[in-house]
Amino acid sequence: MSSATVLALGIRALETMMLVSAPLLLAALITGLVVSVFQAATQINEMTLSFIPKLAAVFAALLIAGPWMTDVLVDYVQRLFADIPQLIG
Repeated sequence: MSSATVLALGIRALETMMLVSAPLLLAALITGLVVSVFQAATQINEMTLSFIPKLAAVFAALLIAGPWMTDVLVDYVQRLFADIPQLIG
C-alpha cells in the first residue's frame, strides 16, 4: 500500500467525519449563540442556563439527522470493505 493510498483513505475518513458531525455541531453552535444573545440582553450570567438548551438541541438534531448520519457511515464502511482487495493486492 503506497503512501498516496493511505493519504486518500485518511482524507476520505476525515471528510466523512466532518460530514457526519456537522448537524450536531451546527445545532450546538446556533443554540449557544441564541442563548448567549439572550443572556447578554437580560444580563443573566448563569453558566448552567446554556447547558440544557444545547443538550436539547443536540438531541433533537440527533433524532432528525440520525438516520442520514447512519446511512453515510454505513456507506463509508461498505465502500471501505469493498476496497480491501484492491488495497491489499
